[in-house]
Amino acid sequence: MKQNSVKLAVLVLTLPIFFSSCATIFGKSSYPVSINTSPTGASISITDKKSKEVYKGTTPSTVTLKSGAGFFSKAEYQVKLSSPGFGEQVIPVNYKLNGWYFGNLLIGGVIGMLIVDPATGAMWKLDTPPINVTLAKSTGAILPPTLKIIDIKDVPQSMKSSLVKLK
Repeated sequence: MKQNSVKLAVLVLTLPIFFSSCATIFGKSSYPVSINTSPTGASISITDKKSKEVYKGTTPSTVTLKSGAGFFSKAEYQVKLSSPGFGEQVIPVNYKLNGWYFGNLLIGGVIGMLIVDPATGAMWKLDTPPINVTLAKSTGAILPPTLKIIDIKDVPQSMKSSLVKLK
């Protein structure tokens, strides 16, 4: 009876070690990103790597963004800041590998390393400092894009090498 109790105690104490997920336990799967501009009240639009808008608001603001974008895939965001009379700025929000992810190797958390941390996004951590931007005054009206068709004979020789033939 006593031998079974010892085996059970050893099993209960060692199982968490083999099935742990260090980055999920010691890290996070989403991080707050602080966004400030001068002038305040600038429009914020945050899009993910699929160009889907995940946040819209004004500065100052703190937005919580997920660090994972799928199994073994880190999130990537673009923060677009704009204000009337000022130029637009786009700032990337990047993530890097979380050091706690490698804790799975030391502790032996195979499940944590191959399933839990990659699935929760905790294997990634924020690599972008708080966003503090001074928007530059706009120097003139923003003109809409235009299309100009020219004859091939009028294209400078230096630009001809980058032309693409369409069928």
